[in-house]
Amino acid sequence: MEQPGTALAERIAERRAGAGDPRALVGETRRTVLPVPSVDGRLWSARSGGVRWVCAFTDEAAPARFALHHGSGERPVEYAALPGARLVDEIVPGPGEPAGLAVTAPALRGAGKTLQEK
Repeated sequence: MEQPGTALAERIAERRAGAGDPRALVGETRRTVLPVPSVDGRLWSARSGGVRWVCAFTDEAAPARFALHHGSGERPVEYAALPGARLVDEIVPGPGEPAGLAVTAPALRGAGKTLQEK
């Protein structure tokens, strides 16, 4: 059985290779339920280039790697399974500052922060 984020991961790979339809990527993002790290009920984000990026993943192994790399040991890193449409329509525009959605992205530069989930 195919993992829930497999189709989205394929669309991302196509765009990174300079192929694929950007509209298909956006549509697949909206349809996919994505695990998003959270700490104390707040979604994890990182600032890079003046933009607050909400971090999300397409597979089940990536969040575990994220927790090993970014966990403080004092607080457990948990995950909220959120529909991509909610992330794009509600969560990303919520902080009132330039923001975006980083899906299965390499580690972002800058200190990780959290956003209050609506």
